[in-house]
Amino acid sequence: MNTNPKIVVVGAGAFGTALAAVAASADGSDVTLLARRKETAEECRRTGRNEQALPGIDLPAGLKHSADVAVLGDAEIVLFVMPSQAHREAARQYGPSINSAATIVTCAKGMEQATGRLLTDVLLEELPGHGIGVLSGPGFAADIAKGLPTAMVVAAAENSTATLLAEALSGPTFRLYPSEDRIGVQLGGALKNVLAIACGIVEGAGLGDSARAALISRGLAEMSRFVVAEGGDADTVRGLSGLGDLVLTATSHQSRNLRFGIALGKDGRASGRQGELVEGAFAASVAARVARELGVEMPITEAVAAIIDGRLDVRTALEQLMSRPITQE
Repeated sequence: MNTNPKIVVVGAGAFGTALAAVAASADGSDVTLLARRKETAEECRRTGRNEQALPGIDLPAGLKHSADVAVLGDAEIVLFVMPSQAHREAARQYGPSINSAATIVTCAKGMEQATGRLLTDVLLEELPGHGIGVLSGPGFAADIAKGLPTAMVVAAAENSTATLLAEALSGPTFRLYPSEDRIGVQLGGALKNVLAIACGIVEGAGLGDSARAALISRGLAEMSRFVVAEGGDADTVRGLSGLGDLVLTATSHQSRNLRFGIALGKDGRASGRQGELVEGAFAASVAARVARELGVEMPITEAVAAIIDGRLDVRTALEQLMSRPITQE
C-alpha cells in the first residue's frame, strides 16, 4: 500500500460523504466519493456540497466525485459505507470492478440479520482474496465533516495493515487508532446501537438518569460477554468502539437509535415502528438469537428485541429486568 493510496468511498450518504471529506483533507490524498446516482455525483462536483446528505457543509476541493464503478479498478482502499443489511448485495454488485489488490473496509455498524454473521465475514465470503477491515467508533457524520475533533478505530487481521489504514484515512481533525480485533470492534459498534435504543426507552418513559447509567454499565457487561463468546477481546469493549461509541449514541439526540428508543418509551410498545431504518432495530433480534445459540445471557438485548418485535411492552420488560436474580457485580 502506497504512502498516499488511492481511496474510493462507496456510498454518498452522510457518513460516506463525511469519511471521504476528511480523508481528502490530508496532504497528497487521492479520494473519490462513488455515488449510486449520477445526479448526486454531478451535484457534488458542481456545488462542492452534498446538500441531501450533509446540508450546508462545504466539501474539500480535492475530493473527486463519480457514479462510474470503473474508479474502483485502481483503488487501493475501498470503504463500504452503506447499511449493514446491504453489504452482501453491494459486494456482489461492486466486487467485479474492484482492484484485486484493494483492501476493503466496512464502515457499517451491524450484523447480517439473515445469518447472524459479522460484516467482515460477509465480505470475506463474497470477496475472497481481499484484505478486509472495519472502521467504527464514536463519530457523527456532521461532526466529522465539519472538522470537529473525532477519534475512531480501524481494525484489520494484521496490525501493520490496520496502521496503514489509520494513517491513510486520518485527517487533521480525524484520528484513527489501529486494532487487530475485528470481532470486538464490530460487535461494539453493533451492540451499542441496541443499548442506545434501551437508553432511549428509559428516557422516553421518564425513568431518570440513574436508570440510564445502570443500563450503560450493565449493557457493557453483556456486550463484553458476547464479544468474548464470539472470539473477540474484552478489552476492546472498554475502548472507543465500545464504551466511547455507546456513551455518544446513548446520550446525544443526533442518534437515530436513541430517538427511536425515546419514541418506544413514550408509546410503551413498538406500535408499528419496526419499519424505521435504525441499525439497532436489526441488531437487537440477530444479537439476541446468536446469544441464545452461544449460551450468553443478554437480558437487555433480549428485552429490546422483544419490545421491537411487539412481544413485550416497556413496563413488563422493565419489571422483568428489575426482578432478575441478584448476582455478583
